[in-house]
Amino acid sequence: MIRINLLPVRAAKKKETAVQQLIIAGIIVVLVALIVTSLYLVKRVQISSTKSDISAANAKINELKTKIGKLEELKTLKTEVKKKLDVLAQLRKNKLGPAQRLASLSDLTPDQLWLTGYSEKDSEVRISGIATTEELIAQYMRALEASNDFMAVELVVSEQIDVAGTKLKKFEFMMKLEAPTAALPAPAPKK
Repeated sequence: MIRINLLPVRAAKKKETAVQQLIIAGIIVVLVALIVTSLYLVKRVQISSTKSDISAANAKINELKTKIGKLEELKTLKTEVKKKLDVLAQLRKNKLGPAQRLASLSDLTPDQLWLTGYSEKDSEVRISGIATTEELIAQYMRALEASNDFMAVELVVSEQIDVAGTKLKKFEFMMKLEAPTAALPAPAPKK
């Protein structure tokens, strides 16, 4: 009987298969390494790009913060100027108001009616005086009501008094000041 020794062929085939498997495993390892390296490089590029975007955004934020600081400074200056203009307008109103009101009172006062008192508190005015008749008091009251300076004129007191043997009528009015519109300057136009 003939015997054939197949062991060396099988061993050679096993060696050949092992070598093929090692080559395939090496190729797979190299491919995986290439893929991982390429993914790493792509992520690195993305990270550096994002970092540059962040630094650009931070620079823009700092620039905008300086602009906001200037804007806030301008707003505070604007409010200060507005307060000063309001004070000036109030001073003009207070300067012109009483003189105009007293001139108006003088023009409206009829003969045989004398003013003995005038007081002003905020927007309320009290006037007291003496007249020869009640009709003069009523006429004066209507004239005050029709004027541009006063409104809501009310007769508080009307009584008869005796002055040096002559009977006169003592009166007291209470009224409100009309808000002046033309005396105040127009506000500055907004930009």
